[in-house]
Amino acid sequence: MHEVSGTKGRYYIVHVSGESELTYSIMSPKQVIADHTQVASGHEGEGIGLMMLREMVADARSNGRQIVPLCPFVNAQRRKHPEWADAFSV
Repeated sequence: MHEVSGTKGRYYIVHVSGESELTYSIMSPKQVIADHTQVASGHEGEGIGLMMLREMVADARSNGRQIVPLCPFVNAQRRKHPEWADAFSV
């Protein structure tokens, strides 16, 4: 799921044990900063963070935006997925 409130947004998944989320800040109509990724306790290693990031990349591409990967997880995944290079500003 995805929600935006003012200059902040997040991709999130609700679990019985809590929520996983990837938060971002909107810098401009063309750039967002990926701030933080947190996976709910007990769901680590299930690919939850990657699922949320894939959605973020797809949305960035469809909206003509670039992602600034401040979050260490997002930055590490960016390096592992060179096919996403067009969606990032580094």
